[in-house]
Amino acid sequence: MRLFTLSRQCRLLGLTLLLLSGSAQVRAGDVFVDSLATLRQGSMAAREQAITDLAESGHIRTLTILQALLDGNLYELKQDGRLVIAHDNGQGYDLRDAVSNEAMPAVAKDDAGKINLTNKLRTLLRKTIGQLQLNANDPKLRLAAVNAMVKETDDKALELLASRLEKESDSAVREAIQLVFLLQDTESGHAKQRRIDAINALKSYDSQDAMNRFKALVEKNAEGAYLEPDADIRNLAGAALIGMNTRLNLYGALETLFFGLSLGAVLVLAAIGLAITFGVMGVINMAHGELMMLGAYTTYVMQLAMPENLGASVLLAIPAAFVIAGVTGIAIERGIIRFLYGRPLETLLATFGVSLFLQQTVRSIFSPLNRNVATPEWMSGSWRINDFLALTWNRFYILLFCLLVFAALLQILKRTRLGLEVRAVAQNRAMAKAMGIPTARVDAMTFGLGSGIAGVAGVALSQITNVGPNLGQAYIVDSFMVVVFGGVGNLLGTLIAGFSLGIANKVLEPYAGAVLAKILILVFIILFIQKRPRGLFPQKGRAAES
Repeated sequence: MRLFTLSRQCRLLGLTLLLLSGSAQVRAGDVFVDSLATLRQGSMAAREQAITDLAESGHIRTLTILQALLDGNLYELKQDGRLVIAHDNGQGYDLRDAVSNEAMPAVAKDDAGKINLTNKLRTLLRKTIGQLQLNANDPKLRLAAVNAMVKETDDKALELLASRLEKESDSAVREAIQLVFLLQDTESGHAKQRRIDAINALKSYDSQDAMNRFKALVEKNAEGAYLEPDADIRNLAGAALIGMNTRLNLYGALETLFFGLSLGAVLVLAAIGLAITFGVMGVINMAHGELMMLGAYTTYVMQLAMPENLGASVLLAIPAAFVIAGVTGIAIERGIIRFLYGRPLETLLATFGVSLFLQQTVRSIFSPLNRNVATPEWMSGSWRINDFLALTWNRFYILLFCLLVFAALLQILKRTRLGLEVRAVAQNRAMAKAMGIPTARVDAMTFGLGSGIAGVAGVALSQITNVGPNLGQAYIVDSFMVVVFGGVGNLLGTLIAGFSLGIANKVLEPYAGAVLAKILILVFIILFIQKRPRGLFPQKGRAAES
């Protein structure tokens, strides 16, 4: 009898707990639904409270909805008032139900209205989303959450960060959380020694927030009085600020070096094909820039053919651009240049006419307007080393691509029969012909190789500039400067000259401006070739002096 009674009590207790749990879920659901309704049409204070209530509701869709609201993708259907997450498809909106995440039929843009935000609501959203992401599995999301909470911290945020710090395993996230607490410790409400310890710890951080805090500690008001009354704190913050400015200048120099190398990589890619044709054949090819333009348009066409896979389209555009520009180059050599060897002025005029023809052909096919080539996801954004130094991925990949193309070209010239014949003709054409080397075929293949590399350079250029009929004109003069400065026909000289001129250009630009920097470099090259007419690395061979 006693066992029966105990069993009955247990069942009653379980039923009671189940009812309470169901009631809690209903209340949570009610809070979620009510908050969404307020979010659409409530007052400012009510909408702020609705965002807070949504975060506390624990609903599985809360984070997605708040992020869509912050990104400007949360809409209300005018027909029935449903909240949807919308993405522009060019003609209307692709929709998903905000609550159930079910796909919905696309609608016209007039059939949905955006849920608008104020700056105050955006600030609250960033803070709230950061708090919700603080327990995400992805360390990158947790780091982004901590960074979002740096500027807007309150007691609740500090409590959440302290709880997260105890169990955080990722070093970058731990450092970001510690930065938040150190920034808090520098405020005037804390004990002096605590503030001093925080400043001493913060001065080793490469953080813009830490630098801003130090600037605030040494700032003066309109009357010229210091806002921070404690002289020791001011002096310590001032010394820390000097050290951070020194590191900032160092990072600035590294960033300038990187941009100089990336510009140099573009110049090398543009000039390396010209170095081959100019060095071997002595042809001043004014259509070289248009061959780069063909490579850029090849990338554009490949993306039109593969709009769903931009990364693969760029990679496939490399061999396609090489073939198209190479075949065009062979046609130019066989059809025009072969009849003009030994007459450099006529060759210059003829290739200039070819460049105009190619430009007009592209205008007729694609129109005179510039075309925007999309950057694949893996080339977008930047590698953020710290708050003071970030390197863009597209320029990093172009630099790497330049070195790979240079290495591949060296292998072709050193390890293939074509390379051996090209070097022989470049050093002594008459002797090479006497030894049975078909110089006419070598000339055609050399011009095709140089033109193909120009097309590959156009693929790289399409990732950093707009693609248009005049794209090549911006690089033809720079290409000739690189070839002349490095030494005609010398690939190593072209590489060193390209990187040197790129770095020099980026170093001079902040002081002289972009146009004057190019003029100064041109003047330098003119003076340099007066002293060394054959460039940094003169061509070697019995015919080199002729």
